[in-house]
Amino acid sequence: MNKIKLLFFATIRDRAGTKSLELDIPSDLTILGLKEKLATDFPNLRESMKSVLITINREYAFDEAVVPPNAEIGMFPPVSGG
Repeated sequence: MNKIKLLFFATIRDRAGTKSLELDIPSDLTILGLKEKLATDFPNLRESMKSVLITINREYAFDEAVVPPNAEIGMFPPVSGG
């Protein structure tokens, strides 16, 4: 198992009801797998997981990235601007 820390920001923080969470995950879990796990374990986050922006140790990550041990995962809602 791999221990990670999740940090929630903006509307995702509101839906999660907390600013951070620690989880034990399988060592080969990808970002896509993490999003699926969160959508299942935390139904309030299901909709957010469809468009969430994710960082691993403060660098943007894509669905196929494997979550490294002791990672800090940031979860941000999509940002738009003009």
